[in-house]
Amino acid sequence: MFKTLLIFILAFTVNVAAQQNRSVEINTGPKAAVWLDGVFRGVADDAGKLIVKPVSRGAHSVRIRAFGFKEVNLNLSAAQTSLKAPLVKTFDRAEIAFQNAEKILAGDKYKAIEFYREAIRISPRYDAAHLGLARALADAEDNDSALKAVAAGRASRPVFPELSAVEGRIYRGEGEIDKAIASFERAIREGKGFQPEAHTGLALIFKDEAEAAAASTDFDLEKLYYEEAAKSFEIAIDQLSATEPVVYLLLGQIYEKTNEKKKAIAVYERFLRDMPDNEERTAVESFIVQLRKPSEI
Repeated sequence: MFKTLLIFILAFTVNVAAQQNRSVEINTGPKAAVWLDGVFRGVADDAGKLIVKPVSRGAHSVRIRAFGFKEVNLNLSAAQTSLKAPLVKTFDRAEIAFQNAEKILAGDKYKAIEFYREAIRISPRYDAAHLGLARALADAEDNDSALKAVAAGRASRPVFPELSAVEGRIYRGEGEIDKAIASFERAIREGKGFQPEAHTGLALIFKDEAEAAAASTDFDLEKLYYEEAAKSFEIAIDQLSATEPVVYLLLGQIYEKTNEKKKAIAVYERFLRDMPDNEERTAVESFIVQLRKPSEI
């Protein structure tokens, strides 16, 4: 009886550990873009296959987009390690306009803005188009229009964490720090705690405030702000699932500045585990070597 119970406990423990660090195979259309919980996780290959890892335990939402096809939204259960998501051609004019905007955004954000607006004219409650328009306008540094786009998107969808995060980014860029913090905190509330862009935005504000406090020799305030920045960066790293290397580096720098070498080393070691092929790997390894050297007296 005891032996059977022990085997069951071991099997359960292994299964839980596997779920904590599982990979998920997505089978969809060629070159389809895949998001988990709103975080971009990659593009499928020519055969329509993408291995997403790491994927934390629990259920997740999956969004898949490919040019010329209807957007797919599915749920991934806690037990699944694969997901099939066949694509269907779209003839929806609003969706086609939105896809045109997304396709050219990197090369011509002003033309993309026109396409986002066209999508919204055709379908006024097109949430993704409202979000895309607000982001594109913010990137074009047209903050007044970007805030109007945020307001229009929120009128269509009152609880919209991604849009609130964009609003926070706009206010931060304008130096409206109190408004930025309020928007980021709203985004986190709306996302029920999950909103990596907002957590990162808060962390960057606290980091800036810590540096300002250091410049004015208020070292107690500097320490307080760095602690808050570190907390927010830690949360962002967990939620971003190894998709944003710069967040690790910023957190490591904070721990170095606050002379918390063990924590800095732990962050850099996690970077190496989570992103073994990243081009910054050699530099991060050198950070660890330097931090492990005995302090000179």
